[in-house]
Amino acid sequence: MPRMLIFGLGYTASRLADALRAQGWQVVATRRAADPEAIAFADRQAVRGEIAAATHILSSVPPVGDGDPVLATYAAELLAAPAAWMGYLSSTGVYGDTGGAWVDESAPVGRGRRSARAAADLAWLALRPDVRVFRLPGIYGPGRSPLDRIRAGRAHRIDLPEQVFSRIHVDDIVSGVTASFDAPAGAYNLADDLPVSQNMVVELGCALLGLEPPPLLPLDVSGLSPQASAFYAENRRVANGRAKRLLGWTPYYPDYRAGLRALA
Repeated sequence: MPRMLIFGLGYTASRLADALRAQGWQVVATRRAADPEAIAFADRQAVRGEIAAATHILSSVPPVGDGDPVLATYAAELLAAPAAWMGYLSSTGVYGDTGGAWVDESAPVGRGRRSARAAADLAWLALRPDVRVFRLPGIYGPGRSPLDRIRAGRAHRIDLPEQVFSRIHVDDIVSGVTASFDAPAGAYNLADDLPVSQNMVVELGCALLGLEPPPLLPLDVSGLSPQASAFYAENRRVANGRAKRLLGWTPYYPDYRAGLRALA
C-alpha cells in the first residue's frame, strides 16, 4: 500500500491527504501544533520512523526566517530515505517581477522579494534527483476564495490596470501532484490558463453573489497592510506548459471564471 508522509498539513496538503485516503493510501502528517491526527514535527524519533516507512514524501512547510525547517532538521534522513518520490510545494514568487511577461521553469529564481522561498526551492531540487517542486501562484478553493473575501467585506479593487496575476484552484494542485507520481522529476508551474487582474476576479465574484463591487482605489490610499500591498509589487504571467507536457495534466478549472462559478 502506498504511504505518503506530509510535512505540514495546511490547506492544500489537507486537500491532497483527503484525496489520497479516498484512493486507499495511508497518509501520515506532521504538525507543529498539538494534533491527535498528526505527529509532532519535533518528535524526531517518530518522524525518522515515518521517513523510513514512506513510499512518498511531500513538504508543504514554508521557510522560517532564512531557512527551510524540514531540511534543517531532517535533510540527512530524507537524503537516505527509501521513498521513490519526494515533492515540495513552492511558490511562483520565486521568479520575482517580470513586468507582466510570461515566465516558465527555465527562468532564474531568487530575484524577487521571496529570497528564502527561492533558496528552499533550489535546496529541495538539489537534495535528490527524484524531487518534484511545484511552484504555485495564488491558491483558492472551497472556504478560501474571492467569494469568501467578498462575503466577509475584505475584497478590494486597486487601480493598477496593467497588473496581472496567475492563480490555481486547490483541486488542480492535487491533480498535478498526483500526476507527477509516475512522471519526470524537476520543477513544475501549476497555474491556470488565464492570468488576469485581481479586479476582474473580484468583479465576477460580486456579480455571482449579486453584490456591488468595492470601490476602485489607488494603492497608496487603499489602507492595505504592508503584506497585502506587497502582493502588488510583482506582476507576472505563469506558464503551465511543462506540467501539461510532462505530467499529462490539464486543470479542471482552466480559468478564474470556471473556478468561481463552481464555488458559487
